[in-house]
Amino acid sequence: MSWKRGTLADLFGDLVVYRNLEPQDRRIAGLSSVWRQLGLTSPAVPRKTTAEYALALRCFVEEAQRLRGLPPIERLLFVGDTAMNDGQAARNLGRFWPMRGFIGAERPAQAPAVTRDDDLLLANRWAALGEFYAWAVSEGFAGDDRTALLIDLDKTSLGARGRNDGVIDGARVAAVKRTLTVALGERFDEPSFVKVYDRLNQPDYHPFTADNQDYLAYICLMVAAGIYDAEQLWADLDGGALTTLEQFSAVCERHRDAMWPALREAQQQLQAGLAAQDPTPFKSFRRVEYHETVACMDVLPDDATAEQVLAQEIVITAEVASLVRMLRQQGALVFAISDKPDEASTPTAKDAAAGMQPIHRTKMKVYGAELF
Repeated sequence: MSWKRGTLADLFGDLVVYRNLEPQDRRIAGLSSVWRQLGLTSPAVPRKTTAEYALALRCFVEEAQRLRGLPPIERLLFVGDTAMNDGQAARNLGRFWPMRGFIGAERPAQAPAVTRDDDLLLANRWAALGEFYAWAVSEGFAGDDRTALLIDLDKTSLGARGRNDGVIDGARVAAVKRTLTVALGERFDEPSFVKVYDRLNQPDYHPFTADNQDYLAYICLMVAAGIYDAEQLWADLDGGALTTLEQFSAVCERHRDAMWPALREAQQQLQAGLAAQDPTPFKSFRRVEYHETVACMDVLPDDATAEQVLAQEIVITAEVASLVRMLRQQGALVFAISDKPDEASTPTAKDAAAGMQPIHRTKMKVYGAELF
C-alpha cells in the first residue's frame, strides 16, 4: 500500500511539552522558570494527575495564546487514552476553563461503544472522535480562536492505544534489555530479567514502582546483578518490609563495594535523582529508550502491509491528526502534552549533530481514518 508520512510538528509545531514541563517552543518559559510565580513550593516536576501539573499547563496555554496576539482562551477540548491519568488531567484543567474531553482506545473485539462520564466521552474506537466533536459543538464548544485543544502524544497522537501501542512498549523493554546488557555483559540472563520485569510491571506493585519505568529498569538491573537477591525482593515486597524505592536503593547502597563501575554509576544516578525529586532518575536508560523509540519510526518500505507496520513501527493516529488539522484551520490553539521523559524524547547534542530530531519532529507513517 502507499503510505502517507508526516511529523507531529506538522500538527503542533513546537507547542509540545514532555515530562519535564519545559515547552519545546522556547518562547514559552518552562516550569523551572515559572514555578515561583505559580505559587509552587519547589521546581520539582509534578505528575500528570496533580493540580500542580494542570497549573503549569494553564500557564503554557495562556502564554501560547498571548504569543498569537489573541484574546484569552475561553474553553478547552482534551484528547487522551487513559481514563485515570488523562481523564484526571482533563478534569483538573476543567477547573480553569469549561472542558470537554475524549478518552479513546481501539477495542475491535468489542462492539463499538461510547459512554459519557460527566465532561468526558469514553470510546472503544478512535473513529468516535467524530462523535466527540459533534457532542462538543452541541455543548457550545466551537473550535474557534478562543478554544484550546490539548492532545496527549503517547498512545494517542502516536502509537494509538489498542492499535499500535505495543510498539511503544516494545521499544521501552528493548531499552531496558540493552541497558542491562551493557551494564552486565555476560552476566545478563534474559529469561530471569523477563520474569522480574513482567511481575513488577503490574498494578499490584505500582505502590512500590510508582508505575515508573526508570524505577523498574534500576530494580531489574540491581536484581540481575545480584546486588538485591530476587527471592528476597519478593519476600520483602509481599511481607511489607519493602514499600518504597528509597528503601530498595538504601539496601543496594550498603552493597556498593560489590558493584562494578557501571552499577555504581546507575546507583549514583538513582540516588541523586531521588534526592532531587526527579521523576526521571535513571537518565542513561531513558537515553537508550530515545534511540530505541526513534528506531521504530518509518523503517519499513512502502510495500509493507498495515499489519506489518502496526506490529513494527510507531505511527501517527490519522483520526487524531485530522481533528487537529480541522481545529487549527478554524483558529483553535493546539498544544501537545506527553508524560514521556525529555531524555527519552529529545536528542543529545551529539545525536542532534548526527541529524536526529525530537520525537515530535521525527517522520512517521500515518494510519487510520481521516474523519474531518
